[in-house]
Amino acid sequence: TQRCGWSEGGNVKHEGKPQSQRTWRLRSTSAREKALQYQPGQKIHGFTVREVTVPDLCLTAVKLTHDKTGAQYLHAARDDSNNLFSVQFRTTPMDSTGVPHILEHTVLCGSEKYPCRDPFFKMLNRSLSTFMNAFTASDFTMYPFSTQNGKDFQNLLSVYLDAVFFPCLREQDFWQEGWRLENENPTDPNSSLVFKGVVFNEMKGVFSDNEHLFAQHLQNKLYPDHTYSVVSGGEPLAIPDLTWEQLKQFHATHYHPSNARFFTYGDLPLENHLQQIEGEALCKFEHINPNTDVPPQPHWSSPREDHVTCSPDALAPDSAKQNTLCVSFLLGDITDAFEGFTLSLLSFLMVSGPNSPFYKSLIEPKIGSDFSSVVGYDRSTKEASFSIGLQGMAEEDTERVKRIISQTIEDIVENGFEEERIEALLHRIEIQMKHQSTNFGLSLASYIASSWNHNGDPVELLRISDSVAKFRQALKENPRFLQEKVKHYFKDNTHRLTLKMSPDEAYLKKQAEAEEKKLQEKVQALSDDDKKEIYEKGLELLAAQSKVQDASSLPALKVSDIEPTIPVTPVHMGAAGGVPVQYCEQPTNGLVYFRAMCGLNTLPEDLRVYVPLFCSVVTKMGCGALDYRQQAQQMELRTGGMSVSSQIIPDSAQMDTFEQGVLLSSSCLERNLPHMFQLWSDIFNSPHFDNEERLRVLVMMSAQELANGIPHSGHMYAMTRASRHLTPAGGLQETFGGMEQVKFMKRIAEMPDLSHVIRTLPRIKKHLLNPDNMRCALNATPQKMSESAAQLESFMKDVAENKKERKPVRTNIIKVCNFSVFICFQEPNFQPCQMKTFFQMPFSVNFVSECIRTVPFCHQDYASLCILARMMTAKFLHGEIREKGGAYGGGAKMGGGGVFSFYSYRDPNSMQTLSAFRKGVEWAKSGQFSQQDVDEAKLSVFSAVDSPVAPSDKGMGRFLSGITDEMKQSHREKLFAVDQKSLVDVAERYLSVGQRTCGVAILGPENVTIKKDPSWILK
Repeated sequence: TQRCGWSEGGNVKHEGKPQSQRTWRLRSTSAREKALQYQPGQKIHGFTVREVTVPDLCLTAVKLTHDKTGAQYLHAARDDSNNLFSVQFRTTPMDSTGVPHILEHTVLCGSEKYPCRDPFFKMLNRSLSTFMNAFTASDFTMYPFSTQNGKDFQNLLSVYLDAVFFPCLREQDFWQEGWRLENENPTDPNSSLVFKGVVFNEMKGVFSDNEHLFAQHLQNKLYPDHTYSVVSGGEPLAIPDLTWEQLKQFHATHYHPSNARFFTYGDLPLENHLQQIEGEALCKFEHINPNTDVPPQPHWSSPREDHVTCSPDALAPDSAKQNTLCVSFLLGDITDAFEGFTLSLLSFLMVSGPNSPFYKSLIEPKIGSDFSSVVGYDRSTKEASFSIGLQGMAEEDTERVKRIISQTIEDIVENGFEEERIEALLHRIEIQMKHQSTNFGLSLASYIASSWNHNGDPVELLRISDSVAKFRQALKENPRFLQEKVKHYFKDNTHRLTLKMSPDEAYLKKQAEAEEKKLQEKVQALSDDDKKEIYEKGLELLAAQSKVQDASSLPALKVSDIEPTIPVTPVHMGAAGGVPVQYCEQPTNGLVYFRAMCGLNTLPEDLRVYVPLFCSVVTKMGCGALDYRQQAQQMELRTGGMSVSSQIIPDSAQMDTFEQGVLLSSSCLERNLPHMFQLWSDIFNSPHFDNEERLRVLVMMSAQELANGIPHSGHMYAMTRASRHLTPAGGLQETFGGMEQVKFMKRIAEMPDLSHVIRTLPRIKKHLLNPDNMRCALNATPQKMSESAAQLESFMKDVAENKKERKPVRTNIIKVCNFSVFICFQEPNFQPCQMKTFFQMPFSVNFVSECIRTVPFCHQDYASLCILARMMTAKFLHGEIREKGGAYGGGAKMGGGGVFSFYSYRDPNSMQTLSAFRKGVEWAKSGQFSQQDVDEAKLSVFSAVDSPVAPSDKGMGRFLSGITDEMKQSHREKLFAVDQKSLVDVAERYLSVGQRTCGVAILGPENVTIKKDPSWILK
């Protein structure tokens, strides 16, 4: 199936081939038109059609019910080849053992038809899926996948259906994925017993994240009387209370079609899905009453307060201000679609952007560093909630913040909102409805999941235009409509919780002591025979994990199922005001997408570390005649957003050459083009940098965001650090987006006086916002491209005065690609070197990476290294790091900059994992893998290479990195040609000890072994 656009009318380009309006319309409306032919009451493969409707979003919705079991089904027919399937079950745990989460992991470990040990991970390498995963929410568990290939869809559907309805649920799988007591060294019966298990370690990692910890406590305490009072993912110290029998019982009572909701999306025929679902699963069940309803939370007659503690954060913007305070309100039932729509808009008006009342009252006085981690409207539970508060605040400001929150609510009830802000919000919704994303089906599944889970009507949620019209009418009839909502849900609401979180220096020690106490309780209850059995079972599990699995029962695509050639994306190269421009005509649904790349090559060395800060503030400080509030308002009213981001783009042919710059990105409705370019002109010609009060607010928020991101993305920081000294681009990447940038922003946030920064930002602007080192790209509909080009030409004239002759401060190479000029930086004297860095963090798990310098994109061996990374991950590292080691994730990847990276995520081990990386290389060099293994790795690589591209992003690979369709096709042919010999060869040549130049980085808890080793740099 081919992807096609869904905008109306016009002579569009379909994957590079012009089509007449008529043939394109026939193709693009066929899936939706066919779905319209179904009739309520019609019987199809054991299902009855209940309703056929055409809500918004260019789709036809078909609701059905399964006759025997009562299973609910929604099909969204849309002319999108990225088809999605999802099945979700209402899962309502009543304790914090993590039973739904461990079950989610365990059902994917083998089923009746597919009894091999982990069909889920094996299918990642036997399909061309664009998405495969599973999620455990507070009250449901969802299993979605998507693919563009019809045969692949059937294969994955078969595996998913068998997994959820007929899993093996073997005890060994429960031990591996959930928890187990095992000898620290499984082959030594005298080594101490410890807790192990993937979910056990995953949740230790989750609870090392203070933001998640706070959110979990907030939900548990706001809804204390039923399933929301427990941790559905599992509280680490409660997980060891779960038994295998309880796990199987939970599956029997919750994973039944009568408790299921099926969702399919895309352009594949509905009948085929229904026939397969009925024939392979539902025909084997009868109707039951699942009895999983969640009762309403009894409302409190008076507000409550509570307090929790967390680990201090060494990277917090202000180490003396690490308290969080949040007030959370229980709202109405989420199944009322219009009320939910109104409350979500109301929430946005209250907290989003510098014009919102809570931003003005809480953020701008600089009492804290940012809003609390939970903020705004949350519809993930049966009854919604709204939360507002601050993080990064001092203990003594607690009462002041409570007063401000109460007073701000009073002020909103009194004064309401400006009409222009409401219009800006409705404009935002209009853009969101028109913007086409590549994972639209997954977004829909996630959007409807919670309401549908509690028997709300999922189609009602999709009638966005109706909700907007109803909202406008309500405001027209009653100008105080929103103020009355605020009075009802906030001012007069007695069911509200004030939760405070403060750091405790002994927090990690207390956690470790609590885990040790739990462990000793378990161990002391064991007899010698029990310990012997644990040792023997540990050996059995190790043997099973080490055994080569027979995956022959699993369906698989063949390499011959992959398209041999890529579809061509036509682009037209031109110029505006002497600046190179790439024009790409696409069915963008009435939106125009603009990008500009501004080179950094003339920027002095001392200014580089400031570039990310410059990018984050330049669109938020005001410009021209607009102050920052007016600028934010105009951006919301006239655009789909405007952003600036730092870019480091490795050269496709040379390892030590790269392009450095900042990328300007924005989008707007076609009617707003002049306004969007006027805003960019003002930013270029007269950005405001001199408001120190505003700058400090932005600096604190940025520093807090960076510090908060480390527990979630520690593996990315480890990889960035490990590759720092391997290439010149790697060094700049660490400066722009690594731990160096986190620590730099912490230093800036701690400065009592920001006048130095205020003097620095205009210096950067002179070098960056300069048409002499720019190139631009426009994606728009064919009908609007000439108008867009004219507006761009006008914009370039407006900013021409910024042209200044600047001498490059570094050695540059000028590279021409399809008339677009890339000025690349080359470091002639660069020498890669090896370095090992350890960052001690307040975590209970590690993030580990080892990176190796190899070859750039166009090199003959690059394709082999891509395939090798995927094959090592699937066939060796997954087993060593996740199954045996208990980490949540781990593997290898080949980066576009010619760096081969090993990594692990939420990992209880560090040195053992580094050893696994080296063993992986030895395994690859031994050549002990089959042609089937190579083919599976190719399928996995191609699923990423061929992932769908939205109309807004077509041609962006060429624009940003100069990689043309011809170069992509050449890379494709090299991937097809990879064989066993070439994989052994590249493993030997680039990854062998003695051959490689590598860097290592670990973020994790205190490590005595590393401290004693002088080869490590400790941070």
